[in-house]
Amino acid sequence: MALEQLSKTSPTTQQGFDYDLAIVGGGIVGATLACALKTSGLSIVLIEAQPLSVEALKPQAYNLSLLSGRIFEGIGVWDKMLPQMTTYRQIRLSDADHTGIVQFHPNDLGTDALGYIGEHRYLLKSLYEFLEDFPNVSWLRPAEVVAVEYQADGAEIEVKVAGESRQLRSRLVVGADGARSHIRTTAGISTKGWQYWQSCITARIKTEKSHNNTAFERFWPSGPMGVLPLSENRCQVVWTAPHAEAQALKDLDENEFLKLLEHRTGGLLGHLELESPRFMFRVQLMQSDRYTLHRLALIGDAAHCCHPVGGQGLNLGIRDAAALAQVLQDAAQRGEDIGDLRVLRRYERWRRLENWTILGFTDFLDRMFSNHWLPAVVVRRLGLWMLRTVNPLKLLALRLMTGLLGRPPQLAQR
Repeated sequence: MALEQLSKTSPTTQQGFDYDLAIVGGGIVGATLACALKTSGLSIVLIEAQPLSVEALKPQAYNLSLLSGRIFEGIGVWDKMLPQMTTYRQIRLSDADHTGIVQFHPNDLGTDALGYIGEHRYLLKSLYEFLEDFPNVSWLRPAEVVAVEYQADGAEIEVKVAGESRQLRSRLVVGADGARSHIRTTAGISTKGWQYWQSCITARIKTEKSHNNTAFERFWPSGPMGVLPLSENRCQVVWTAPHAEAQALKDLDENEFLKLLEHRTGGLLGHLELESPRFMFRVQLMQSDRYTLHRLALIGDAAHCCHPVGGQGLNLGIRDAAALAQVLQDAAQRGEDIGDLRVLRRYERWRRLENWTILGFTDFLDRMFSNHWLPAVVVRRLGLWMLRTVNPLKLLALRLMTGLLGRPPQLAQR
């Protein structure tokens, strides 16, 4: 697939339009939307600011829920992804050094797994390779969207490619360009939310003992810590702490950092080695006041952000992409204008409440567990006891964590 291609159009593209759909942001969520629309007959352009060499080298690894796996399976890309991922079959929740550990297993849910851990580079590579054979999908990369003018029948997009300004016309613009979305900001869509008092340290480690395909979520008064299993006895650490403490962890001598990490993991993984540099980012909760305007839709972090506890962020974006793809494809089949606000509101009504649920859930977890306040300690340890002993509550929590609570897109039902 050419990295820069402007002239391709599909038979369904209305006269006077270059594309039916312009997706601004070619990361995992934007590429998922393009993949989900591969057989829709809609002409699509993906506009991405980062060169392919930069985007593919991002060191992150992500938790993918069961629902995300089913969405990718429905798209047809799962066979490419799964061999490069780690399937985990156990989740361990614990509160600091308290002995009351909650363990989830597949038989609690009646499935053969509880989720998957995938590295950014492999997920993106699979999606990009999947798109190569579809003539209705084009790329502009690296390219910068300078301005968008929304009109009654479409959108005029000014794009800068290699220092040269070009004009595109599309029936719909989709903002998939992250938490600092230029598309959202220039459209005048405001947001609500807050910056947390915490930052997050991420790193990959090599472990002496096997992780046994277990995802660990351990809550400390300073913030939650996730340890996610990767291939070859490696793990991705997601360590949340107040800003100053997080900065100190990032700057700490490597041996001291690993010694502290071994203590925080309770020695379950044995001696640890650092496999990657430590990265730090600030944590925020954000919800856009609206996901849609006439000729515009927002997906992924451009629409919302949540606390990293539980690894829900990317999964929300994948669900956004699958839901929007379903709404657009259904509208196109009925001969409706895919950029009309009445069509786009179907997507917003579907996703906005479900996203609020996860944003609220992750915020509650962080605030309830990230403190020494005695009443909160009593309540949360009672809650962990109930998760261990009350099966309906355990099932409800597990369905929420795995994405199986809520309205599934049709892709996930194939």
